[in-house]
Amino acid sequence: MKYILFFLAVVSCSLRLTAQSPYPLVKIDEGDEFRGPEEPSIAISRKDTSIVVAGANIKKVYASQNGGRSWEKQQLESQYGVWGDPCVVAAPNGRFYFFHLSDPTGKNWASDEILDRIVCQQSNKKGTKWSKGSYAGLNGAKDQDKEWAVIDPNTGTIYVTWTQFDKYDSKKPEDKSNILFSKSTNKGRSWSTPVRINEFSGDCLDDDKTVEGAVPAVGPNGELYVAWSYDEKIYFDYSLDGGETWQEKDIVISVQPGGWNQNIPGINRTNGMPVTICDLSEGLNKGTVYVNWTDQRKGTNNTDVWVAKSTDGGKSWSQPIRVNDDETETHQFLTWMTVDQTTGNLYAVFYDRRAYVDAQTDVYLATSTDGGETWVNEKISAQPFKPVSSVFFGDYNNIDAYQGMVRPVWTEYRDGKLSIWTAIIQK
Repeated sequence: MKYILFFLAVVSCSLRLTAQSPYPLVKIDEGDEFRGPEEPSIAISRKDTSIVVAGANIKKVYASQNGGRSWEKQQLESQYGVWGDPCVVAAPNGRFYFFHLSDPTGKNWASDEILDRIVCQQSNKKGTKWSKGSYAGLNGAKDQDKEWAVIDPNTGTIYVTWTQFDKYDSKKPEDKSNILFSKSTNKGRSWSTPVRINEFSGDCLDDDKTVEGAVPAVGPNGELYVAWSYDEKIYFDYSLDGGETWQEKDIVISVQPGGWNQNIPGINRTNGMPVTICDLSEGLNKGTVYVNWTDQRKGTNNTDVWVAKSTDGGKSWSQPIRVNDDETETHQFLTWMTVDQTTGNLYAVFYDRRAYVDAQTDVYLATSTDGGETWVNEKISAQPFKPVSSVFFGDYNNIDAYQGMVRPVWTEYRDGKLSIWTAIIQK
């Protein structure tokens, strides 16, 4: 397979250990509020943990050969265009995959072809060279959005789920949104015909009554699990035959008061969509499925982070367990959760305002070593930042963990600049 390298610069990164953070912090990249990086994703190599790859909007990709302490910056290019929603995942063979939205004409929103497919580009084992790309979901004028992917470590099969809009932002009641699924059994070179997995369709307004937030997870025996948000509920579905068939009736994991499009001061759009993961370790919680989200069940001024779990393959679910351990009426938001598949330990990263009465924001890491029953919270950012609603901040942060190495990634805004950061954490 041919690869094209789009090298721009080596990012000058410095470790920073302060009294405010228990861990060394690394600024991966920074730019002004119009071109700065946001909405980051990160993945640790499953063959060599010194190699870490990250991505950010709109077409930024970063590679580290020393565990995230310094980074090379590139610009991702594809024959199908690159238009946000970066998702970086690590394969068991050491390769990396970068999923994103499309912009085949390069005209962005001036062209009806934008968002016409989900694009997958794969890299060598160092994350420095990327293929031209393959795609899933091309379906006429319909729009494909908010994808995420997972790789089965036993088979190498790649699974991706996303939201299809009949027409993005349409107010017509006949236009619908649905959750689609596709897979690749040949290392991302081609993709199966997408299938719809949701029972209830949403509207196309990209709001609480749109079906959004599908993140797939793989079980120990190849089971597939997916949760998403719709109309103030968290829905869940599963497949036991590699995605060929799904359950006729979706399972409601929990209510989601406030919906997935939450109002947080200083953020012009706050995503509370669920993240689905499954423990594949040899620990006591092997096979447990977890779904992590935020909602406002305690009030619109008191957003919290939650996790529910299933020990029977998603058929039944625990009551929601609160992840943030503060007793304040403040906002904790934009969560992402992962499981270290070598230990079964759970890690969640989220923004937190427990120490403030205004929009000042810290970054917290929560850790659970008992299957999500209890959580230890710690502030990992060095100093607070204060976002402003006029600057798009991205729809998510991300985190990966492997062999005790934990790498969260998040966006900050200060002094008119957007930046993305990671922390050097070993548990």
